Amino acid sequence: MAHDERVIRAIERLMVESVGVTTVALAQASPTVELSFPQWRALVVVGTSEVGLRVGAIARRVGSAVPTTSRLIRRLERRGLVAAVRDETDRRATLVRLTPAGRVLRQALVDGRRQMVREAIDGLAERLSSDLLEGLSQIGEALRRYE
Repeated sequence: MAHDERVIRAIERLMVESVGVTTVALAQASPTVELSFPQWRALVVVGTSEVGLRVGAIARRVGSAVPTTSRLIRRLERRGLVAAVRDETDRRATLVRLTPAGRVLRQALVDGRRQMVREAIDGLAERLSSDLLEGLSQIGEALRRYE
């Protein structure tokens, strides 16, 4: 049990520190476009689908109410980062997709964050065992249920 608790605390620390990494990557990738953390999260979520996601699905994955998410989507749409269109299969629903500008910004944020992680672990990677790397991958996959 003690071992499990150490693992949980280590993963929690990674998660907490990743918020700081993401915040810095946001500032570096979009110095002229101010994005809040919820807006960034929405861009990440919307960018997981080529066909678009319904507002309700986005709300569940970013952890906010549908009306709050709708307002957030409208702000991103006014900035030209997402496009909200009627779902052709269900005209009552709205699908949200990244615009080309949204894709570019999202990719810049992801690339910046990856570079920061590369720099942080420089010199450590070769010392990490393949079991640890596989374990981290499995943990990431297990945590996907909370998307």
